[in-house]
Amino acid sequence: MSKRWIPNMLTVFNLFAGIMAILLSLMEDWWAATALIVGAALFDSLDGRIARRLNVASEFGKQLDSLADLVSFGVAPAIIAYMLNFISAGWNGYLLAALFPICGALRLARFNTVSFQGYYLGLPITAAGPVLAGAALVGGSFPFELNALLLIALSALMVSTIKIPKL
Repeated sequence: MSKRWIPNMLTVFNLFAGIMAILLSLMEDWWAATALIVGAALFDSLDGRIARRLNVASEFGKQLDSLADLVSFGVAPAIIAYMLNFISAGWNGYLLAALFPICGALRLARFNTVSFQGYYLGLPITAAGPVLAGAALVGGSFPFELNALLLIALSALMVSTIKIPKL
């Protein structure tokens, strides 16, 4: 295997973890699903770094990374939040569950098409997703409105023009 596939395999592990988080959410294994989102974040933190270190960064890898991120940090956390906090809210729950990954997709599209040096424009989906999933685990005891407000705030922050310094 060529060394150029090493970072892409890490990205595939990110995607796999996100898919498994979705499936475990549907089986109501919330802790395992959330742990897989954290695992996806670990793989995501390594893929780009390793690609640059091996000098094999590519447009393919960049696009694959965004697709994996949408699943692992957009769709999976939204499903966890829906199943734990919004399932009884009818259409309001559906709309909230859809809002988060839609804003995440918009955020990723902007990230892939506009270059910013030294900062992110808007909250990265890789930060918003784990926050939403973690909050959903403890949010069952909070009022619907508070859980909805958090999801809406994270969604808005992803598509905002707030400059967030890169660490």
